[in-house]
Amino acid sequence: MSRIGKLPIEVPAGVTVTIAEGNVVTVKGSKGTLTRTFDSAMNIVLEGTQVLVTRPNDLKRNRSLHGLTRTLISNMVEGVTNGFNKVLEINGVGYRASKQGKKLVLSLGYSHPVEMEDPEGITSAVEGNKITVSGISKEQVGQFAAEIRTKRPPEPYKGKGIKYVDEVIRRKEGKTGKK
Repeated sequence: MSRIGKLPIEVPAGVTVTIAEGNVVTVKGSKGTLTRTFDSAMNIVLEGTQVLVTRPNDLKRNRSLHGLTRTLISNMVEGVTNGFNKVLEINGVGYRASKQGKKLVLSLGYSHPVEMEDPEGITSAVEGNKITVSGISKEQVGQFAAEIRTKRPPEPYKGKGIKYVDEVIRRKEGKTGKK
């Protein structure tokens, strides 16, 4: 039995979960609404203030989907109550970020500034050398943060570039002189 899949999902007060035909789960909360369609093999049931996910049999595919389905629903509930955010850090001389309306403008040592539009439902904020990406969908927040990071990933010699705040860059030693 899936250790994660069999855990019930607690639905806090102020959050409504509706399960429609074809495993379409809609979660409404104070921060917004999220809707997602899950695999028809999973049995998703709302019992009081708990959402339970069960699988019909022990086929490998169903075992794989069991924990995934439960985690995705749990993330939807978490997103509409608290939201998600990722913090990125810019390191490097002359590397900076600024906000112009819904545009994130990055100066990363290229011949031109890199402009990125905030996707629907995602907000980004700049505070010094830190960029905070926040929203209610964990998937979209992570995707936009990853797209920002790919504009200039951290390099291993000086550590210059855009990295996640909790990311550890494995540093390399530079060239050594001739002997």
